[in-house]
Amino acid sequence: MLIINQGGVLTKDGRIVDIGNFEILRKANPSAIIAGISGDHVLLPGFIDCHTHICFAGSRANDYALRISGKSYLDIARAGGGIWDSVTQTRQATETKLTELITQRANQHLREGVTTIEIKSGYGLNLEQELKQLRAIKIAGTISKADLVPTCLGAHIVPHDFDGTSRAYLEYLLADVLPKIKAENLTGRVDIFIEESAFNPTEATNYLRAAKQMGFDLVVHADQFTIGGSRIAVELGALSADHLEASTDIEIKQLAASDTVAVVLPGASMGLGIGFAPARKLLDAGASMAIASDWNPGSAPMGDLLTQAAIVSAFEKLSTAETFAALTFRAAKALNLNDRGTIEPGKLADMQAYPCADYREILYHQGKLKPAKVWKRGECSQ
Repeated sequence: MLIINQGGVLTKDGRIVDIGNFEILRKANPSAIIAGISGDHVLLPGFIDCHTHICFAGSRANDYALRISGKSYLDIARAGGGIWDSVTQTRQATETKLTELITQRANQHLREGVTTIEIKSGYGLNLEQELKQLRAIKIAGTISKADLVPTCLGAHIVPHDFDGTSRAYLEYLLADVLPKIKAENLTGRVDIFIEESAFNPTEATNYLRAAKQMGFDLVVHADQFTIGGSRIAVELGALSADHLEASTDIEIKQLAASDTVAVVLPGASMGLGIGFAPARKLLDAGASMAIASDWNPGSAPMGDLLTQAAIVSAFEKLSTAETFAALTFRAAKALNLNDRGTIEPGKLADMQAYPCADYREILYHQGKLKPAKVWKRGECSQ
């Protein structure tokens, strides 16, 4: 991590042109518009949240109350709560309402320094409703200054109103839903939840292979409660394997030997009251590891990426540099974006400034210290 004291950043047309000592840059570019910051501040790249579910309506406070009373995530799902509850509430929302909700959450993230946000569908689970979600994400992306990256998670669970097996449902997605999504250019990314309450490894493999042949990039909800998903992610060349709370040394070794980014989601661990993904072991093994919020109405309702990163860094003994890397350029890799995540010439001018003199203060305050200024493509958003 390179630290430049009294630094300056020269931008043009939303991209970084040069970085270095402020006075040297100013003298070399006398016609440049100066936007100085008074007082001590630390400038970082904009954070990138590479795994969220912020396209939803309604609340699952009842689920949370049941969990802190002792019920498990799977018990609640079997009883009709969980993901299906959010599906029911999201289906009732109009596209306009969903667009409004997404925009509100994206703007909240942006105020807290998150300049690029991945957003999954998956609370629709049929053609009409999945299209509604992805269209709402697309429209919200024209309203919010944050960049929104959509992902189709039609393979979240088998909807309760689908008359058929889990295999038949995945075949329905391949035949009816994904072609329409591709025709409307709503997303080039497909995700699947591989778990006891969702889809087994064999049928997930067949689904992902077919989606890849259709031209979609792959993402996998992997190893949250049981293993199996990360192996498939590695074998099929997925961009990322996300969750990993149940990953063992075997899965860690496989991820480390691959180009698949290991995305840990501390918000889900906090919301479910379970252990964190083995972030320290992943890094020590050589894996490329990112941290994302998993912001969703059920298991990770808080959505504060910096707070979650600060907490998991304390529990997993991640250095400041490792934590910031996981929130920036490694998260960019998980989204296959090579134009952001660092402050260097040629990259997007996505930046945030924290009101402190020492970069270590940011994690020290465990999320309470928020950026004073945020720039998206060189434009100050606050």
